[in-house]
Amino acid sequence: MSLERELNKRADGQCELCKNEEHLQLYTLEPKKDQSIKDTLTACKTCVEQIENPEITDANHWRCLNESMWSEHQAVQVAAWRMLSRLRKEGWPQDLLDMMYLEEDVLEFAKSTGEGEDEDDKLIHRDVNGVVLENGDSVVLIKDLKVKGSSMVAKQGTAVRNIRLDRENETYIEGKVGATQIVIITEYVKKI
Repeated sequence: MSLERELNKRADGQCELCKNEEHLQLYTLEPKKDQSIKDTLTACKTCVEQIENPEITDANHWRCLNESMWSEHQAVQVAAWRMLSRLRKEGWPQDLLDMMYLEEDVLEFAKSTGEGEDEDDKLIHRDVNGVVLENGDSVVLIKDLKVKGSSMVAKQGTAVRNIRLDRENETYIEGKVGATQIVIITEYVKKI
């Protein structure tokens, strides 16, 4: 069964967030690049536009999360958590967040975009040229790097795809070089 058919069946012809039945589309949550049943949901045009453009968010539209936050599906839970986190200063979303429970790995995925963090508290990861790095980006090494704890040397020009940002230190990113997961200092990479 195709992903679209499977998601339409799961959503029962409605937006999985607000239950709207018009202008439905598949929406894959960031930072995932590939559509999968765990990271994709069926959402209406209004929900998608407000998720992607925080400046046009209408807090009253998202009162629907009072119901959809209890979904058994990971993508719906993550989208609900992110929107409630974005709106938590309204008061009522914070109450819903306090009731919401997510498994540790799902919560880590929900937090991976930095949604809900105060702008002053957000860490900004930048490459050697000052370009902002995001989860899922690809970078290239600008010099040979000796990998601590092994005899491996990551060669200059090696591409590191689908990086993950360290949420506690803006100078660290994680990525795979060959089969090895390593931590890389941002001053030694350039965004592709």
